[in-house]
Amino acid sequence: MSNEIRAIIQKAEETLQTARFGYEDLTSGNRYRRYSGIRNLVVFGRSVTFVIQNLKTPVGSDRFDAWYQPIQEKMKSDVLMKYFVTLRNEILKQGKLPVSTSALVNFSSSDMAKLGTPPPGASGFFIGDQTGGSGWEIELPDGTKEKYYVELPESMAKVQQHFSELPVPDDDDLKKKSIEELCKYYLKELEGVVDEARKAFLGEDAQRAGGKRLPPYLRVVK
Repeated sequence: MSNEIRAIIQKAEETLQTARFGYEDLTSGNRYRRYSGIRNLVVFGRSVTFVIQNLKTPVGSDRFDAWYQPIQEKMKSDVLMKYFVTLRNEILKQGKLPVSTSALVNFSSSDMAKLGTPPPGASGFFIGDQTGGSGWEIELPDGTKEKYYVELPESMAKVQQHFSELPVPDDDDLKKKSIEELCKYYLKELEGVVDEARKAFLGEDAQRAGGKRLPPYLRVVK
């Protein structure tokens, strides 16, 4: 039985890692992978809890429910965790990803020199497009236009993206947090669920080194 439990928890860990890859895409700076990163994080993050529920068979319904129901209630009462479930359903069923962009701009035309020489064909500069990026608009020889992204120092402009349909009042602190911050919180909570399952059903603690959680295949040698 312990082998079956271990296999299920390992599958949950692998699913969580897939969600983490989405976070890496979200924060990589590659604007063309940003939205796919969010979608993968949300969809595979939700799948972590689906995999965990497979533990009910090897450990028994009573034991599993006694452990999982408090965790489930906690997630249901957390407005952000609950929203990620809604968002996952909207992504899968409607292809919907409600995101907004905000920009706090604090620079003048003279500051543009700090960005270096504009690329050939540059016809304008944009701040905070639909992916949250900023950069030059390039006119190609055939008349089409492409975007050339650059990283703006926060002293010049602070651009953030937010989940526009997060069900909290506009003055709630969650509305001010970036997508990156909220996704990081979501992954941390899911990580906690997997770690609690490993502790409850295998009697093993998650290993940490330097304050960071280690994957289960690594072992700290003291």
